[in-house]
Amino acid sequence: MSFHVVVGTSAAGIATARMLAESGERVRILSRSGGGPQHPLIEPIAADARDAARLTELTSGATTLFNCATPAYDMLPVETPALAAALLTAAERSGAGYLNLSNTYGYGPPAPGEPMTEDLPMSPTTIKGRVRAQMWQDAITAHDQGRIRFTEVRPGDFIGPGQPSMFNLLIAPPVLAGEPTAVPADLDAPHSWSHPGDAANALVTLSRDEQAWGRAWHVPPISDATVREVTKRFAELAGAPAPQLISMSPLDLHNAGLADPIIAQTWEMQYQYQRPFVLDASLTAKTFGLTPTPLNDVLLETAESFAS
Repeated sequence: MSFHVVVGTSAAGIATARMLAESGERVRILSRSGGGPQHPLIEPIAADARDAARLTELTSGATTLFNCATPAYDMLPVETPALAAALLTAAERSGAGYLNLSNTYGYGPPAPGEPMTEDLPMSPTTIKGRVRAQMWQDAITAHDQGRIRFTEVRPGDFIGPGQPSMFNLLIAPPVLAGEPTAVPADLDAPHSWSHPGDAANALVTLSRDEQAWGRAWHVPPISDATVREVTKRFAELAGAPAPQLISMSPLDLHNAGLADPIIAQTWEMQYQYQRPFVLDASLTAKTFGLTPTPLNDVLLETAESFAS
């Protein structure tokens, strides 16, 4: 029986652990709290994955090491470098294949009117983007040198229960309450959205295919619809009033950030929301036959999670 280590109990991390266990494989899921999904083949362990020695110990004998950790948004630049170094050390010392769930920050602003493909260079213009780009560069260099086997999965903005995201934090709650909804975005710019379960499916599928190693892959988006279109559909499916969307001004975003450290960290990422931001995942779909969860299913699941 194969043995795998999943770092992080994000929605994507939990979905990855469940998917592996439900296929009959043993899983060790690590988090600071020691929580995790209930399954006979899943072993939750309390551990700080930034501790390279401890992570190496827990990864010894594992076939694969999945990183699905999501540091608090305002702590991402502080915590990610140590986490990245520990993951790299554990993968090298244990021999486990290393799969990293990342994002699109490392690309920097896309060319106007052009979808993002996996072969774009790392050209970050933000603190968080530089952190993500360095994490990628260090790991892919180790892969190219033959020290580890590595691949990276990059989704769009998440919609779905349990995963912190703009939609889940800023849009869904006020829409369901019938309240005006202020969003720091161009409401009519195309935007790629992803489901945590699809990210998990990509991670597990790629871990079993030799074609996957040594490059990055995009998660097929559930939609490239605008904020306005997705929010309107969400309200319709949830039986909520028609959404009252407001595009938050830069001044309003600045003032909101003074009172909330998480919102303050969204300022430098505004380029993702004030222009078209679309992922091309055709290579992933063609290579591995992956298809996204239907948008309506994701929106219904999200609405139901807020009601429960």
